[in-house]
Amino acid sequence: MRDHPGALPLTSPAGPARSARTLVILPALNEEAALTDVLRELARSCPHLDVLVVDDGSTDRTAAVARAERVPVAVLPFNLGVGGALQTGFRYAVSHGYGRAVQFDADGQHDPSQVPALLAALDEGADLVIGSRFSAPDEGSEYSVGRLRGGAMGVLRLAVRVLSGRKFTDTSSGFRAFSAPLLAFYAADYPNEYLGDTVEALLRACQAGFRVVEVPVTMRVRAAGTPSTQNFRLAYHYLRALLSLLSRAPIRRRERALRRAVR
Repeated sequence: MRDHPGALPLTSPAGPARSARTLVILPALNEEAALTDVLRELARSCPHLDVLVVDDGSTDRTAAVARAERVPVAVLPFNLGVGGALQTGFRYAVSHGYGRAVQFDADGQHDPSQVPALLAALDEGADLVIGSRFSAPDEGSEYSVGRLRGGAMGVLRLAVRVLSGRKFTDTSSGFRAFSAPLLAFYAADYPNEYLGDTVEALLRACQAGFRVVEVPVTMRVRAAGTPSTQNFRLAYHYLRALLSLLSRAPIRRRERALRRAVR
């Protein structure tokens, strides 16, 4: 796949799916400063995996950097947010017959050497594998968050536990792997709101009956660029995500009751 640089169409001729084929999806917004090193490290650590950069309406040279590394790029005409960029990647994966995919940050925070741990969990039967920064103290303790963000993350963890009946340590991790059935599920419908692509997507997978697991991973600080949200703006997004989860809960309860009645 790396020998076809440039923007690619999101459809391809139908063909047999091969479960061993894995696509690494990198949503990227103005990540030209970090992207070269990220793609080269991925190529060194995971040479057997295909990579797709989804340029989410960048105003810098993000797409050009990916093409220079001979990595396919799906260029969005304007910024859709991480959720929209990921859904683009999911649809690409499904239409090109990939059997699984990995969500990977374009800013250098994710370590490519951790990817095999996520894929191993898929091989063991999981549908959604979350790389948790906090599930193992000996591995995740070096990753720290501020008091405001940490408190908000705790509230979202509690909300997911109440609504799903499952306990997770890192509901907002963006380092994830997906099985073929979950790729098809997300390609058809995926939350586009900020944090919806992590927290709400996790809840949807649980409530739809997919098997969700966490594996401990290490993460690094951003290699370059600046985060899209900071301080009180970030707190606002966490609050909106919480309200979105709570507002959808009655609808989902009715949907589950209807499915049971139909059965």
